[in-house]
Amino acid sequence: MGTVTIVVSFIVLLLWIPMRQWPGLGTVANAVWLGFVLDATMALVSEPNSIVARSALFAVGLLVNAIGGAMYIGSQLGPGPRDGLMTGLHRITGLSVRLVRTSIEVVVLTSGWLLGGGVGVGTVLYALLIGPLVQFFLPWFTVELDGHRAEGAKAPEGPGKENATYPEGD
Repeated sequence: MGTVTIVVSFIVLLLWIPMRQWPGLGTVANAVWLGFVLDATMALVSEPNSIVARSALFAVGLLVNAIGGAMYIGSQLGPGPRDGLMTGLHRITGLSVRLVRTSIEVVVLTSGWLLGGGVGVGTVLYALLIGPLVQFFLPWFTVELDGHRAEGAKAPEGPGKENATYPEGD
């Protein structure tokens, strides 16, 4: 599964070319290490049987994924493949981060289903919630480098707000 994840990550990076989106250190690290971590986690962590445990792991995983995504996008070290697709489309279209990411996830979910994959409640919830959560957490972790903010973050207006960042809305 990790190898497939790495290969798909590099295929998604090809979609960056027409958008003139450039990878960074975080992009390469995400594309490669995510596959290794996925394989290690699947080898070491057994699948819980209880619906309560599954639900708790899903909720924590969703939050950690959203916070982690906001952290490496906000650090400006380069977004991961899907996050770079998100920030590139956000920049080009002017649509909100949450709308762009949700659209990407719904396309991925639908494609997987059409190819014969299963779709569960968690899959649908992830597709619908990851975009809004990344947009929510992005201002917490966005740093400004040389007067430039990470894609999807902007400074609020008003006195005393010069160093704060907030995600762009619809």
